[in-house]
Amino acid sequence: MCLGIPGRVIGLIEGYGGQLALVDVAGAERKINIGLLDDGPPEVGSWILIHMGFALERVDAEGAEEAMNGLELMGQERDPGGRLP
Repeated sequence: MCLGIPGRVIGLIEGYGGQLALVDVAGAERKINIGLLDDGPPEVGSWILIHMGFALERVDAEGAEEAMNGLELMGQERDPGGRLP
């Protein structure tokens, strides 16, 4: 697993060559490039790890939690609700 920010896919964005998804990252909606995922676009509700605006890896909820724990060790706090980004 790479070190990245976990995000949950909200939807796929039409156009752009099928390369963009709308992703919930720490409670904020972000447009993320999904073109580097080698096994096609992610499903809505799935977790991805993001680096510099690109989805680099699919993870499950446990993997997203591990990534967030790693970020916390480096000083990145969770949002006030304590939820995963």
